[in-house]
Parts: sequence; structure tokens; C-alpha cells
Amino acid sequence: MNDSAVRLHKAAKHFGAVRAVDGADLAIAQGETVALLGPNGAGKSTAIGMMLGLARPDSGSVELFGTSPARAVHAGWVGAMLQDGGFVPSATVRDLVELARAQYPHPLPTRQILATAGLTDLSRRRLDKLSGGEAQRARFAFALAGDPRLLVLDEPTAAMDVATRQAFWAAMRRYSASGHTVLFATHYLEEADQYADRVVVLAHGRVIADGTGTEIKSVAGGRTVRFDLGGGDTAGLDALPGVRAVEVHGERATLRTSDADATVRSLVHSGRIFTGLEVTGVGLEEAFLTLTAEKVPA
Repeated sequence: MNDSAVRLHKAAKHFGAVRAVDGADLAIAQGETVALLGPNGAGKSTAIGMMLGLARPDSGSVELFGTSPARAVHAGWVGAMLQDGGFVPSATVRDLVELARAQYPHPLPTRQILATAGLTDLSRRRLDKLSGGEAQRARFAFALAGDPRLLVLDEPTAAMDVATRQAFWAAMRRYSASGHTVLFATHYLEEADQYADRVVVLAHGRVIADGTGTEIKSVAGGRTVRFDLGGGDTAGLDALPGVRAVEVHGERATLRTSDADATVRSLVHSGRIFTGLEVTGVGLEEAFLTLTAEKVPA
């Protein structure tokens, strides 16, 4: 049995002169939960499309569980929740679940699907009467119905409120804990940091970073030094040792530095008046912005 749930090897997909995916390499082990991040146009949707067999790579290869995406999907090993999935307006939530169950050889029980997706009380509701967050949960139920070994989710919590998002991820943790593989694309960076075993960052169709949230933040490097200026000026802050960028909002200065110790020592010995000194590590959002800004196509 192949240990990889997903494997891309030098996968490329072009649309005319646009290199949507440009020689991407990626391996996801069975049982992992992986977040896929990237700015608009990074190639996330195209990569997901190739994983689902909706598009074929122009070169390189894409495999799921050691076979082609088409075969994996046909075997019922893959479930997907896509942003643009539509509904039959007059159908109910239960109708949708039963339709999904009919597509798989060994589906989950209807009651379990509804409960996992948080739709038990909405099972008789027409799909065209659902709110945005409820519609997302219905898409999740459809993806979940076949008990897939690989669950692919594209922006799964879009339109969900905070409480619903928390409930969704609690259900997802239970699902992944039973050995299922989960790949989700998201713009909520805190979700990637909290719920993914690994974070993969795409830019210009390439994998530019791959690791835990902590490792991704380390790759971006540096720390942040913040303090109140106390009425002082900002001249010379960019010349402090290690400082790579300076931002000032009102009386609060933020220094992004590659050597926080040297920056703070120099700041203290400079004779400047300052208060409220704070030194923090780079957050995932800052790391993401740094990585995607720095990595440009060759």
C-alpha cells in the first residue's frame, strides 16, 4: 500500500502563457491534515483540480493513493467540497445527503452525516432557503457522505460565523483523528495555524514553503519589536542593527528585525525615550506575506 495520499511530482499546468502550476512537488501522507495557502492566482484551485481529476497536468504527474486521481475518485476514496458547488433549489438537505450517499459504495449513515455537518435540525430545509454558512455545511455533508479516505476542502468555512467555524473544525478533528486525510485551502491563516499538521504555501504555481506553522514562521525569519515613541521622532530607527522594516502607527513603532537582541540593545543604549517594549515572533500572517512577497518567478 502506498503511504502517500497525495503526490505531485513536477506537476505543471499552463493556460496559454499563464503557468498556473509550475513544476510543483508535494507529498501528503495518509492521515495528515494539510492547509494549502497562497494569494489569488497562486495556483491553488488548479492544483486541487488536478488532484480531483478535473484537469490533467501538461507535464509531471499527480497521484492519489498510488494511482491516478480518476481511479481514486471512481473508487470512492475522495470527497470534495468546492466553492462553486451548486444545488437543486427545491431539494432538501436530506435529499442532498441521500444523493451523495448513492454515489459511493460504502457511504456513512445519513444520521451520522447530518450530525457531523451540524445539519440534523435542518434536514427538511430546502437548499435554496439556507444561509451562506448553512449552505457551506451542506456542501461539507455532500463531501463527507462516502466516508472518503481523502477529503479536499476549498475555503470550507467561508460565510460561517465564529461559533459555526469552531463547531466545523471540532468535527473535522474527529474525522481526521480516525485516520482520514484532509487537505484544505483557506484564506483564514489562523485556521491553518490551529488545525493543520502542515502548512503548504504556493506562489506563482510553485511550492515555496512546506512545514508546520512554527516552521513556516521560522522560514520567514525574524521577530517583531514594538514600543511607544513617547513623543520622540523616528529618525534612525531603520539603521538599528537587524532592522529590515519600520512601521509607525500613531505613537506605536513596529520594527521587523532579523536580530531582536541586537535591535533592543541598540535601542536601549541609544538614549531614546520609549515605553511599552514588546518582542514577539513572526505570526503566520506576517510569514505568509513575507514569503509570497519575496518569492518571484525566475
